[in-house]
Amino acid sequence: MKEILFQVTPCHETGGYVARWDDAGRGGITTQGDTLEELNRMVTDAVMGYFDPGKHPKRVRLHFVEDPALVLA
Repeated sequence: MKEILFQVTPCHETGGYVARWDDAGRGGITTQGDTLEELNRMVTDAVMGYFDPGKHPKRVRLHFVEDPALVLA
């Protein structure tokens, strides 16, 4: 597998993000992070744990269903 695509949505309850990838009816991955940096770490960790060693995709993309908003102070 060359690439997988996660759908990312904001979590309105926590203010973070939820990322989901469906493995064509065989399960999939759902993970979340409070920040984009944490979400990247959580997705990486989940992908590496889901696939057998050496079988993980070479590329993981995040598709934001809603654009992240910046909070300016």
